[in-house]
Amino acid sequence: MTTDTMTTVLTKENLESIFPKERADDFFEALFGDASEGAYDIELAYRECNGNTLIMDLLLHERPNCCLACNLTQGLPQVFSRHPIINITGIVRELDALLGDSYQCGDWSLGYTEQYSGSTHAIPIKIAINRG
Repeated sequence: MTTDTMTTVLTKENLESIFPKERADDFFEALFGDASEGAYDIELAYRECNGNTLIMDLLLHERPNCCLACNLTQGLPQVFSRHPIINITGIVRELDALLGDSYQCGDWSLGYTEQYSGSTHAIPIKIAINRG
């Protein structure tokens, strides 16, 4: 799949329907009992398609008057990989449906937390893709 095709299919609107903004509040509600305790919002974003690997990002955007400290985000890949509200397996399944019959999503893994800036971190989702 070409980069142009990926950017056409994996639009901000399509990705927001797969991972709505409210899911971050649901996650913090389950974790802390109060959504307002969360330090960041979570956004699903397309990064790149490199050979047979589709790389998506879970972008962590610091909330106003909160701190997105590295020590709080480094352990998140392990938490996100198995948390039912984040539901990485469900995200990959929905991406597979969005990509249609031409490509199939296979195994996935989460990379390490990357710091883009003081207020934005990213957790890459690496997904094997194969021609359908």
